[in-house]
Amino acid sequence: MTRADTVGIVGAGSFGSALASVLARAGRRVVLWSRDAGVVDAIRTRRASPRLPSAPLPEPLEATTDPRRLAAEARFLVLAVSSTDVRVRARELGDYLDGSHIVVHAIGALDKDGNERVSEVMQQGLPTLKLGVLAGPALPADLAEGMYASMVVASAFDEVRAEGRRLLNAPPALRVYGTKDVVGVELASALSGAYTIALGLCDGLGMSTGPRAVLLTRAVAEGARLCQAAGGEARTFAGLAGLGNLLVRPNERSADYQLGRELAAGGKGTPTEGARAAAAGAELAARLHVRMPVLAGMAAVLSGRASVTDAASLIADSVAVEE
Repeated sequence: MTRADTVGIVGAGSFGSALASVLARAGRRVVLWSRDAGVVDAIRTRRASPRLPSAPLPEPLEATTDPRRLAAEARFLVLAVSSTDVRVRARELGDYLDGSHIVVHAIGALDKDGNERVSEVMQQGLPTLKLGVLAGPALPADLAEGMYASMVVASAFDEVRAEGRRLLNAPPALRVYGTKDVVGVELASALSGAYTIALGLCDGLGMSTGPRAVLLTRAVAEGARLCQAAGGEARTFAGLAGLGNLLVRPNERSADYQLGRELAAGGKGTPTEGARAAAAGAELAARLHVRMPVLAGMAAVLSGRASVTDAASLIADSVAVEE
């Protein structure tokens, strides 16, 4: 297979491994780059990643620790690493990429202060302008099992959207759609993680379906307002990256949802991308003067500035908030 028909995946975490599995099983050549030599060796010898053992990684998938090889053998790259690692990875990749490369990220987060979106961080470290974002309701475990999933690739460039759809479509396991609304998709993807924590908290507290429905509708309304204020389209939050994520993530396979359940039980849990997005999103909302009481409440709980009881009251009372 040619370089143009090869997908490079940066990061062998759960999502990177799951996406690689779907594409390899569909016959797509994949080059998976991990810094961890042990992970690469496991993929080569056992055809599975230690980060997601349930995802088979058959040939024509290859694994490497060499970013130079990744850049040479794949023109289209998917960045699937932690948000805390984006800046370093972008700079590292920037030493080997050129203007012909296409890079989309699959990271549902913002920087810690909400000052930059992931694509903006990528722009600072990569030599290519052909950037985009991949998001939507596709849980790693579901992808590993070949269950039906859909995602959206967003970019200002027609070529990025077209190549994303051509190379990442692997029906029936994965279908990919396109949009130009990069801002809306990035914010929706990030904020859906934060609101998934709130849903986990709601369920952990044993709240009824009424308050849960209110929370879900408030999340869509708040997210749409912030998307529009930041320069995106309000309707994007009601699509795959926003509402789509909120409909599938509240289950035991979602780290964000489990964090909400742990908070409800009195624990602190492990910080997730959704937790980081809550803090960054609340900062961005304050800066843009967008009223987002549920998001602000979750950010306060996660930072220790408010109690779980305070958050539960906010969720219950949010039905009275006027649009």
